Amino acid sequence: MRSEEVRRITAICLVIIIAGVLVITVTEFLLPFGSFPQREIGENIENSVGQEILENAPRETGAANNVTSVIWDYRGYDTLGEATVLFTAVCGIATLFRTSKRRES
Repeated sequence: MRSEEVRRITAICLVIIIAGVLVITVTEFLLPFGSFPQREIGENIENSVGQEILENAPRETGAANNVTSVIWDYRGYDTLGEATVLFTAVCGIATLFRTSKRRES
């Protein structure tokens, strides 16, 4: 092998090793799946954002239930963005199917 190939392979191996060490180090600090961080810190559930939404949503939004208030009022822009992405994806797929049918004819 030439020296350039050896350097390239060494660099690739070094990047893989560094990435592996980084992933292992970061995963050591993650909380276990399903853990509730507020309980681990010692904060009461009464002080959580969810409890605040449950108490204030009917008054703030006027929605019939809390699920509707979260989806349409608190996360309205996020939901609009998701709907826009889905609509764009459907339009793109429909365009692909239309062009493939025209080429077959």
